[in-house]
Amino acid sequence: MAARGALPSPLMAAVVLVMAAAAAGAIPVEDSAPENIQPLSTLNLAAAQVAMDSASAIHASPDVLGKDGEDSAWVTVNFTTPSPSSGHWIGLFSPADFSSGIGSTKVAGQDDALGGLPVAPIKYKFGNLEPDFLRTGSGNTSFLVINQRYDYAFGLFSGGKDNPKLVAVSNKISFANPKAPVFPRISQGKEWNQMAVTWTSGYNIDEAYPFVEWRMKGEETSKRTPAGTLTFKHGHLCGNPARGQGYRDPGFIHTAFLKDLWPNREYSYQIGHELQDGTVAWGKSAIFRASPFPGQASLQRVVVFGDIGLGAKDGSSELEGFQPGAQVTTDQLIKDLPNYDAVFHIGDLSYSNGFLAQWDQFTPQIEPIASKVPYMVGSGNHERTYMDTGGFYNGNDSHGECGVPAETYFYVPAPAHRGKFWYAADYGMFRFCVADTEHDWRPGTEQHAFLDSCFAAADRKHQPWLVFLAHRPLGYSSNDFYQQEGSFSEPMGRTLQPLWQKHRVDIAIYGHVHNYERTCPVYENTCTVKGNDSAQSSYSGALGGTIHVVAGTAGAKLRTYAGGAWPQWSVARNQSFGYVKLTASDHSNMRFEFIHSDDGAVHDAFNITRDYRDVMACAVDSCAPHTLAN
Repeated sequence: MAARGALPSPLMAAVVLVMAAAAAGAIPVEDSAPENIQPLSTLNLAAAQVAMDSASAIHASPDVLGKDGEDSAWVTVNFTTPSPSSGHWIGLFSPADFSSGIGSTKVAGQDDALGGLPVAPIKYKFGNLEPDFLRTGSGNTSFLVINQRYDYAFGLFSGGKDNPKLVAVSNKISFANPKAPVFPRISQGKEWNQMAVTWTSGYNIDEAYPFVEWRMKGEETSKRTPAGTLTFKHGHLCGNPARGQGYRDPGFIHTAFLKDLWPNREYSYQIGHELQDGTVAWGKSAIFRASPFPGQASLQRVVVFGDIGLGAKDGSSELEGFQPGAQVTTDQLIKDLPNYDAVFHIGDLSYSNGFLAQWDQFTPQIEPIASKVPYMVGSGNHERTYMDTGGFYNGNDSHGECGVPAETYFYVPAPAHRGKFWYAADYGMFRFCVADTEHDWRPGTEQHAFLDSCFAAADRKHQPWLVFLAHRPLGYSSNDFYQQEGSFSEPMGRTLQPLWQKHRVDIAIYGHVHNYERTCPVYENTCTVKGNDSAQSSYSGALGGTIHVVAGTAGAKLRTYAGGAWPQWSVARNQSFGYVKLTASDHSNMRFEFIHSDDGAVHDAFNITRDYRDVMACAVDSCAPHTLAN
């Protein structure tokens, strides 16, 4: 753990984020950093050709998956070709008849789609990952396949990424019930005593009625709550590749709201669909614990992180290079599940970057967590930003998605609708105010008014721990590209400083920057108090400012810090994959930890100890003017 006064980590290759003059109310931004290139986009799909070779073959087994209701399965792929090369690769495609459209000038029904291969693979591997392939021309590998509503086939290609030539197609494989409900994920509803249950299926509402069957632990009878159904099509998306070769039918996304939950009680639930003949297609069952009453004193533990991306248990799609920490962080969070109660994933979720099948791949990755504890999400640039679509930034970071998949696959209790991705969440002694940094947050905007009211709604004698969450660092970060801009934060981000100070916000946590950093309690670049030791590992009494934390460390490639001396407000840094954990045991004590993903160990921590009068104490710019009258 680097602490203030230590030498900064060795500099890695820096990436310049170019900020141009504001135009049309949005800030133009380039997102050409190598770590932001989705591996599927490196395949030159437009150049794909059919070159079937009778001496080449590929076969997948088993051909029927999920016979016992499983929603994922390992598939063995055997392949052979007479002239093996380092340019041979195997792609998993769905639907299985992908080869019929290769070489067409347009994707059917899509005027702006590219020619060549009409649809991107879901994942791929190079043949030479198998040790003997280049010598023998044969190999076998395993793919982890999930239920994504259609059948599958594998293609064997030569020519590498630049000139792919399809030389063999496998047999078709499919799940026993391709439409089955899969991958439940829960989140807090608009009230503290509600839980939203969201899942995906292939059933439209005219085929089957979606519902959740649930009951409180100890109850003998269950109840059923119906679910609403949403989907999206090409026309909802804003550009390529999302509406072209990266498009894949998302199926149907269902959400049911379990209401009037008892605080801290355990509930079991199961997702299902009642078919027209009265039979039920069941999905997985799970157990969750309802949220505590706002202000209730009990052990409350919340995990926060940003920028995780998609892992790859099967070693496919070069994802280890794209999001190298995603799988290790996911595995550690699953292992640590008994030790926390809720998750906030503050933006840059799947990094699908316009290849929509990756959203389906992401939901099973987090399902062991998200089906059991509330999994609250925020909007990041890789979910929302796209040119001329009403956002604060005018780049192409979402690669045509413009927020649509994230806002459909995940429920958040946004006060208006999920297109405006800001919201409040109460969890016992914590109040979280979650911003949407892809929309304007400055004074006079709708979001600024919301944040003001969100902070003000916290009754600090019962909810002493007030936390601000956002994707882009609006407060303080000594990341290299912010140094180059001369801002040490997102430009115009600190226009929220008067709100943080007025409402005495304790901690602000951000993603976006792929390293860990913690500040002292700070206001206007000045530390308002110092910790009780040199490591600033404990604070007592009034803070007088807000502690800002960058934690975009869950999976994306790590980044370096600014060179030279540390800013005086920067007290701890760590260039490792990990996540933040907040623990409140009562109204006077809160512990903060930064936990490494690889070993689960705590590598930075501090405690806050204080009473209610310390929360209410006046600091610079935090109190309204008053008279001298008694």
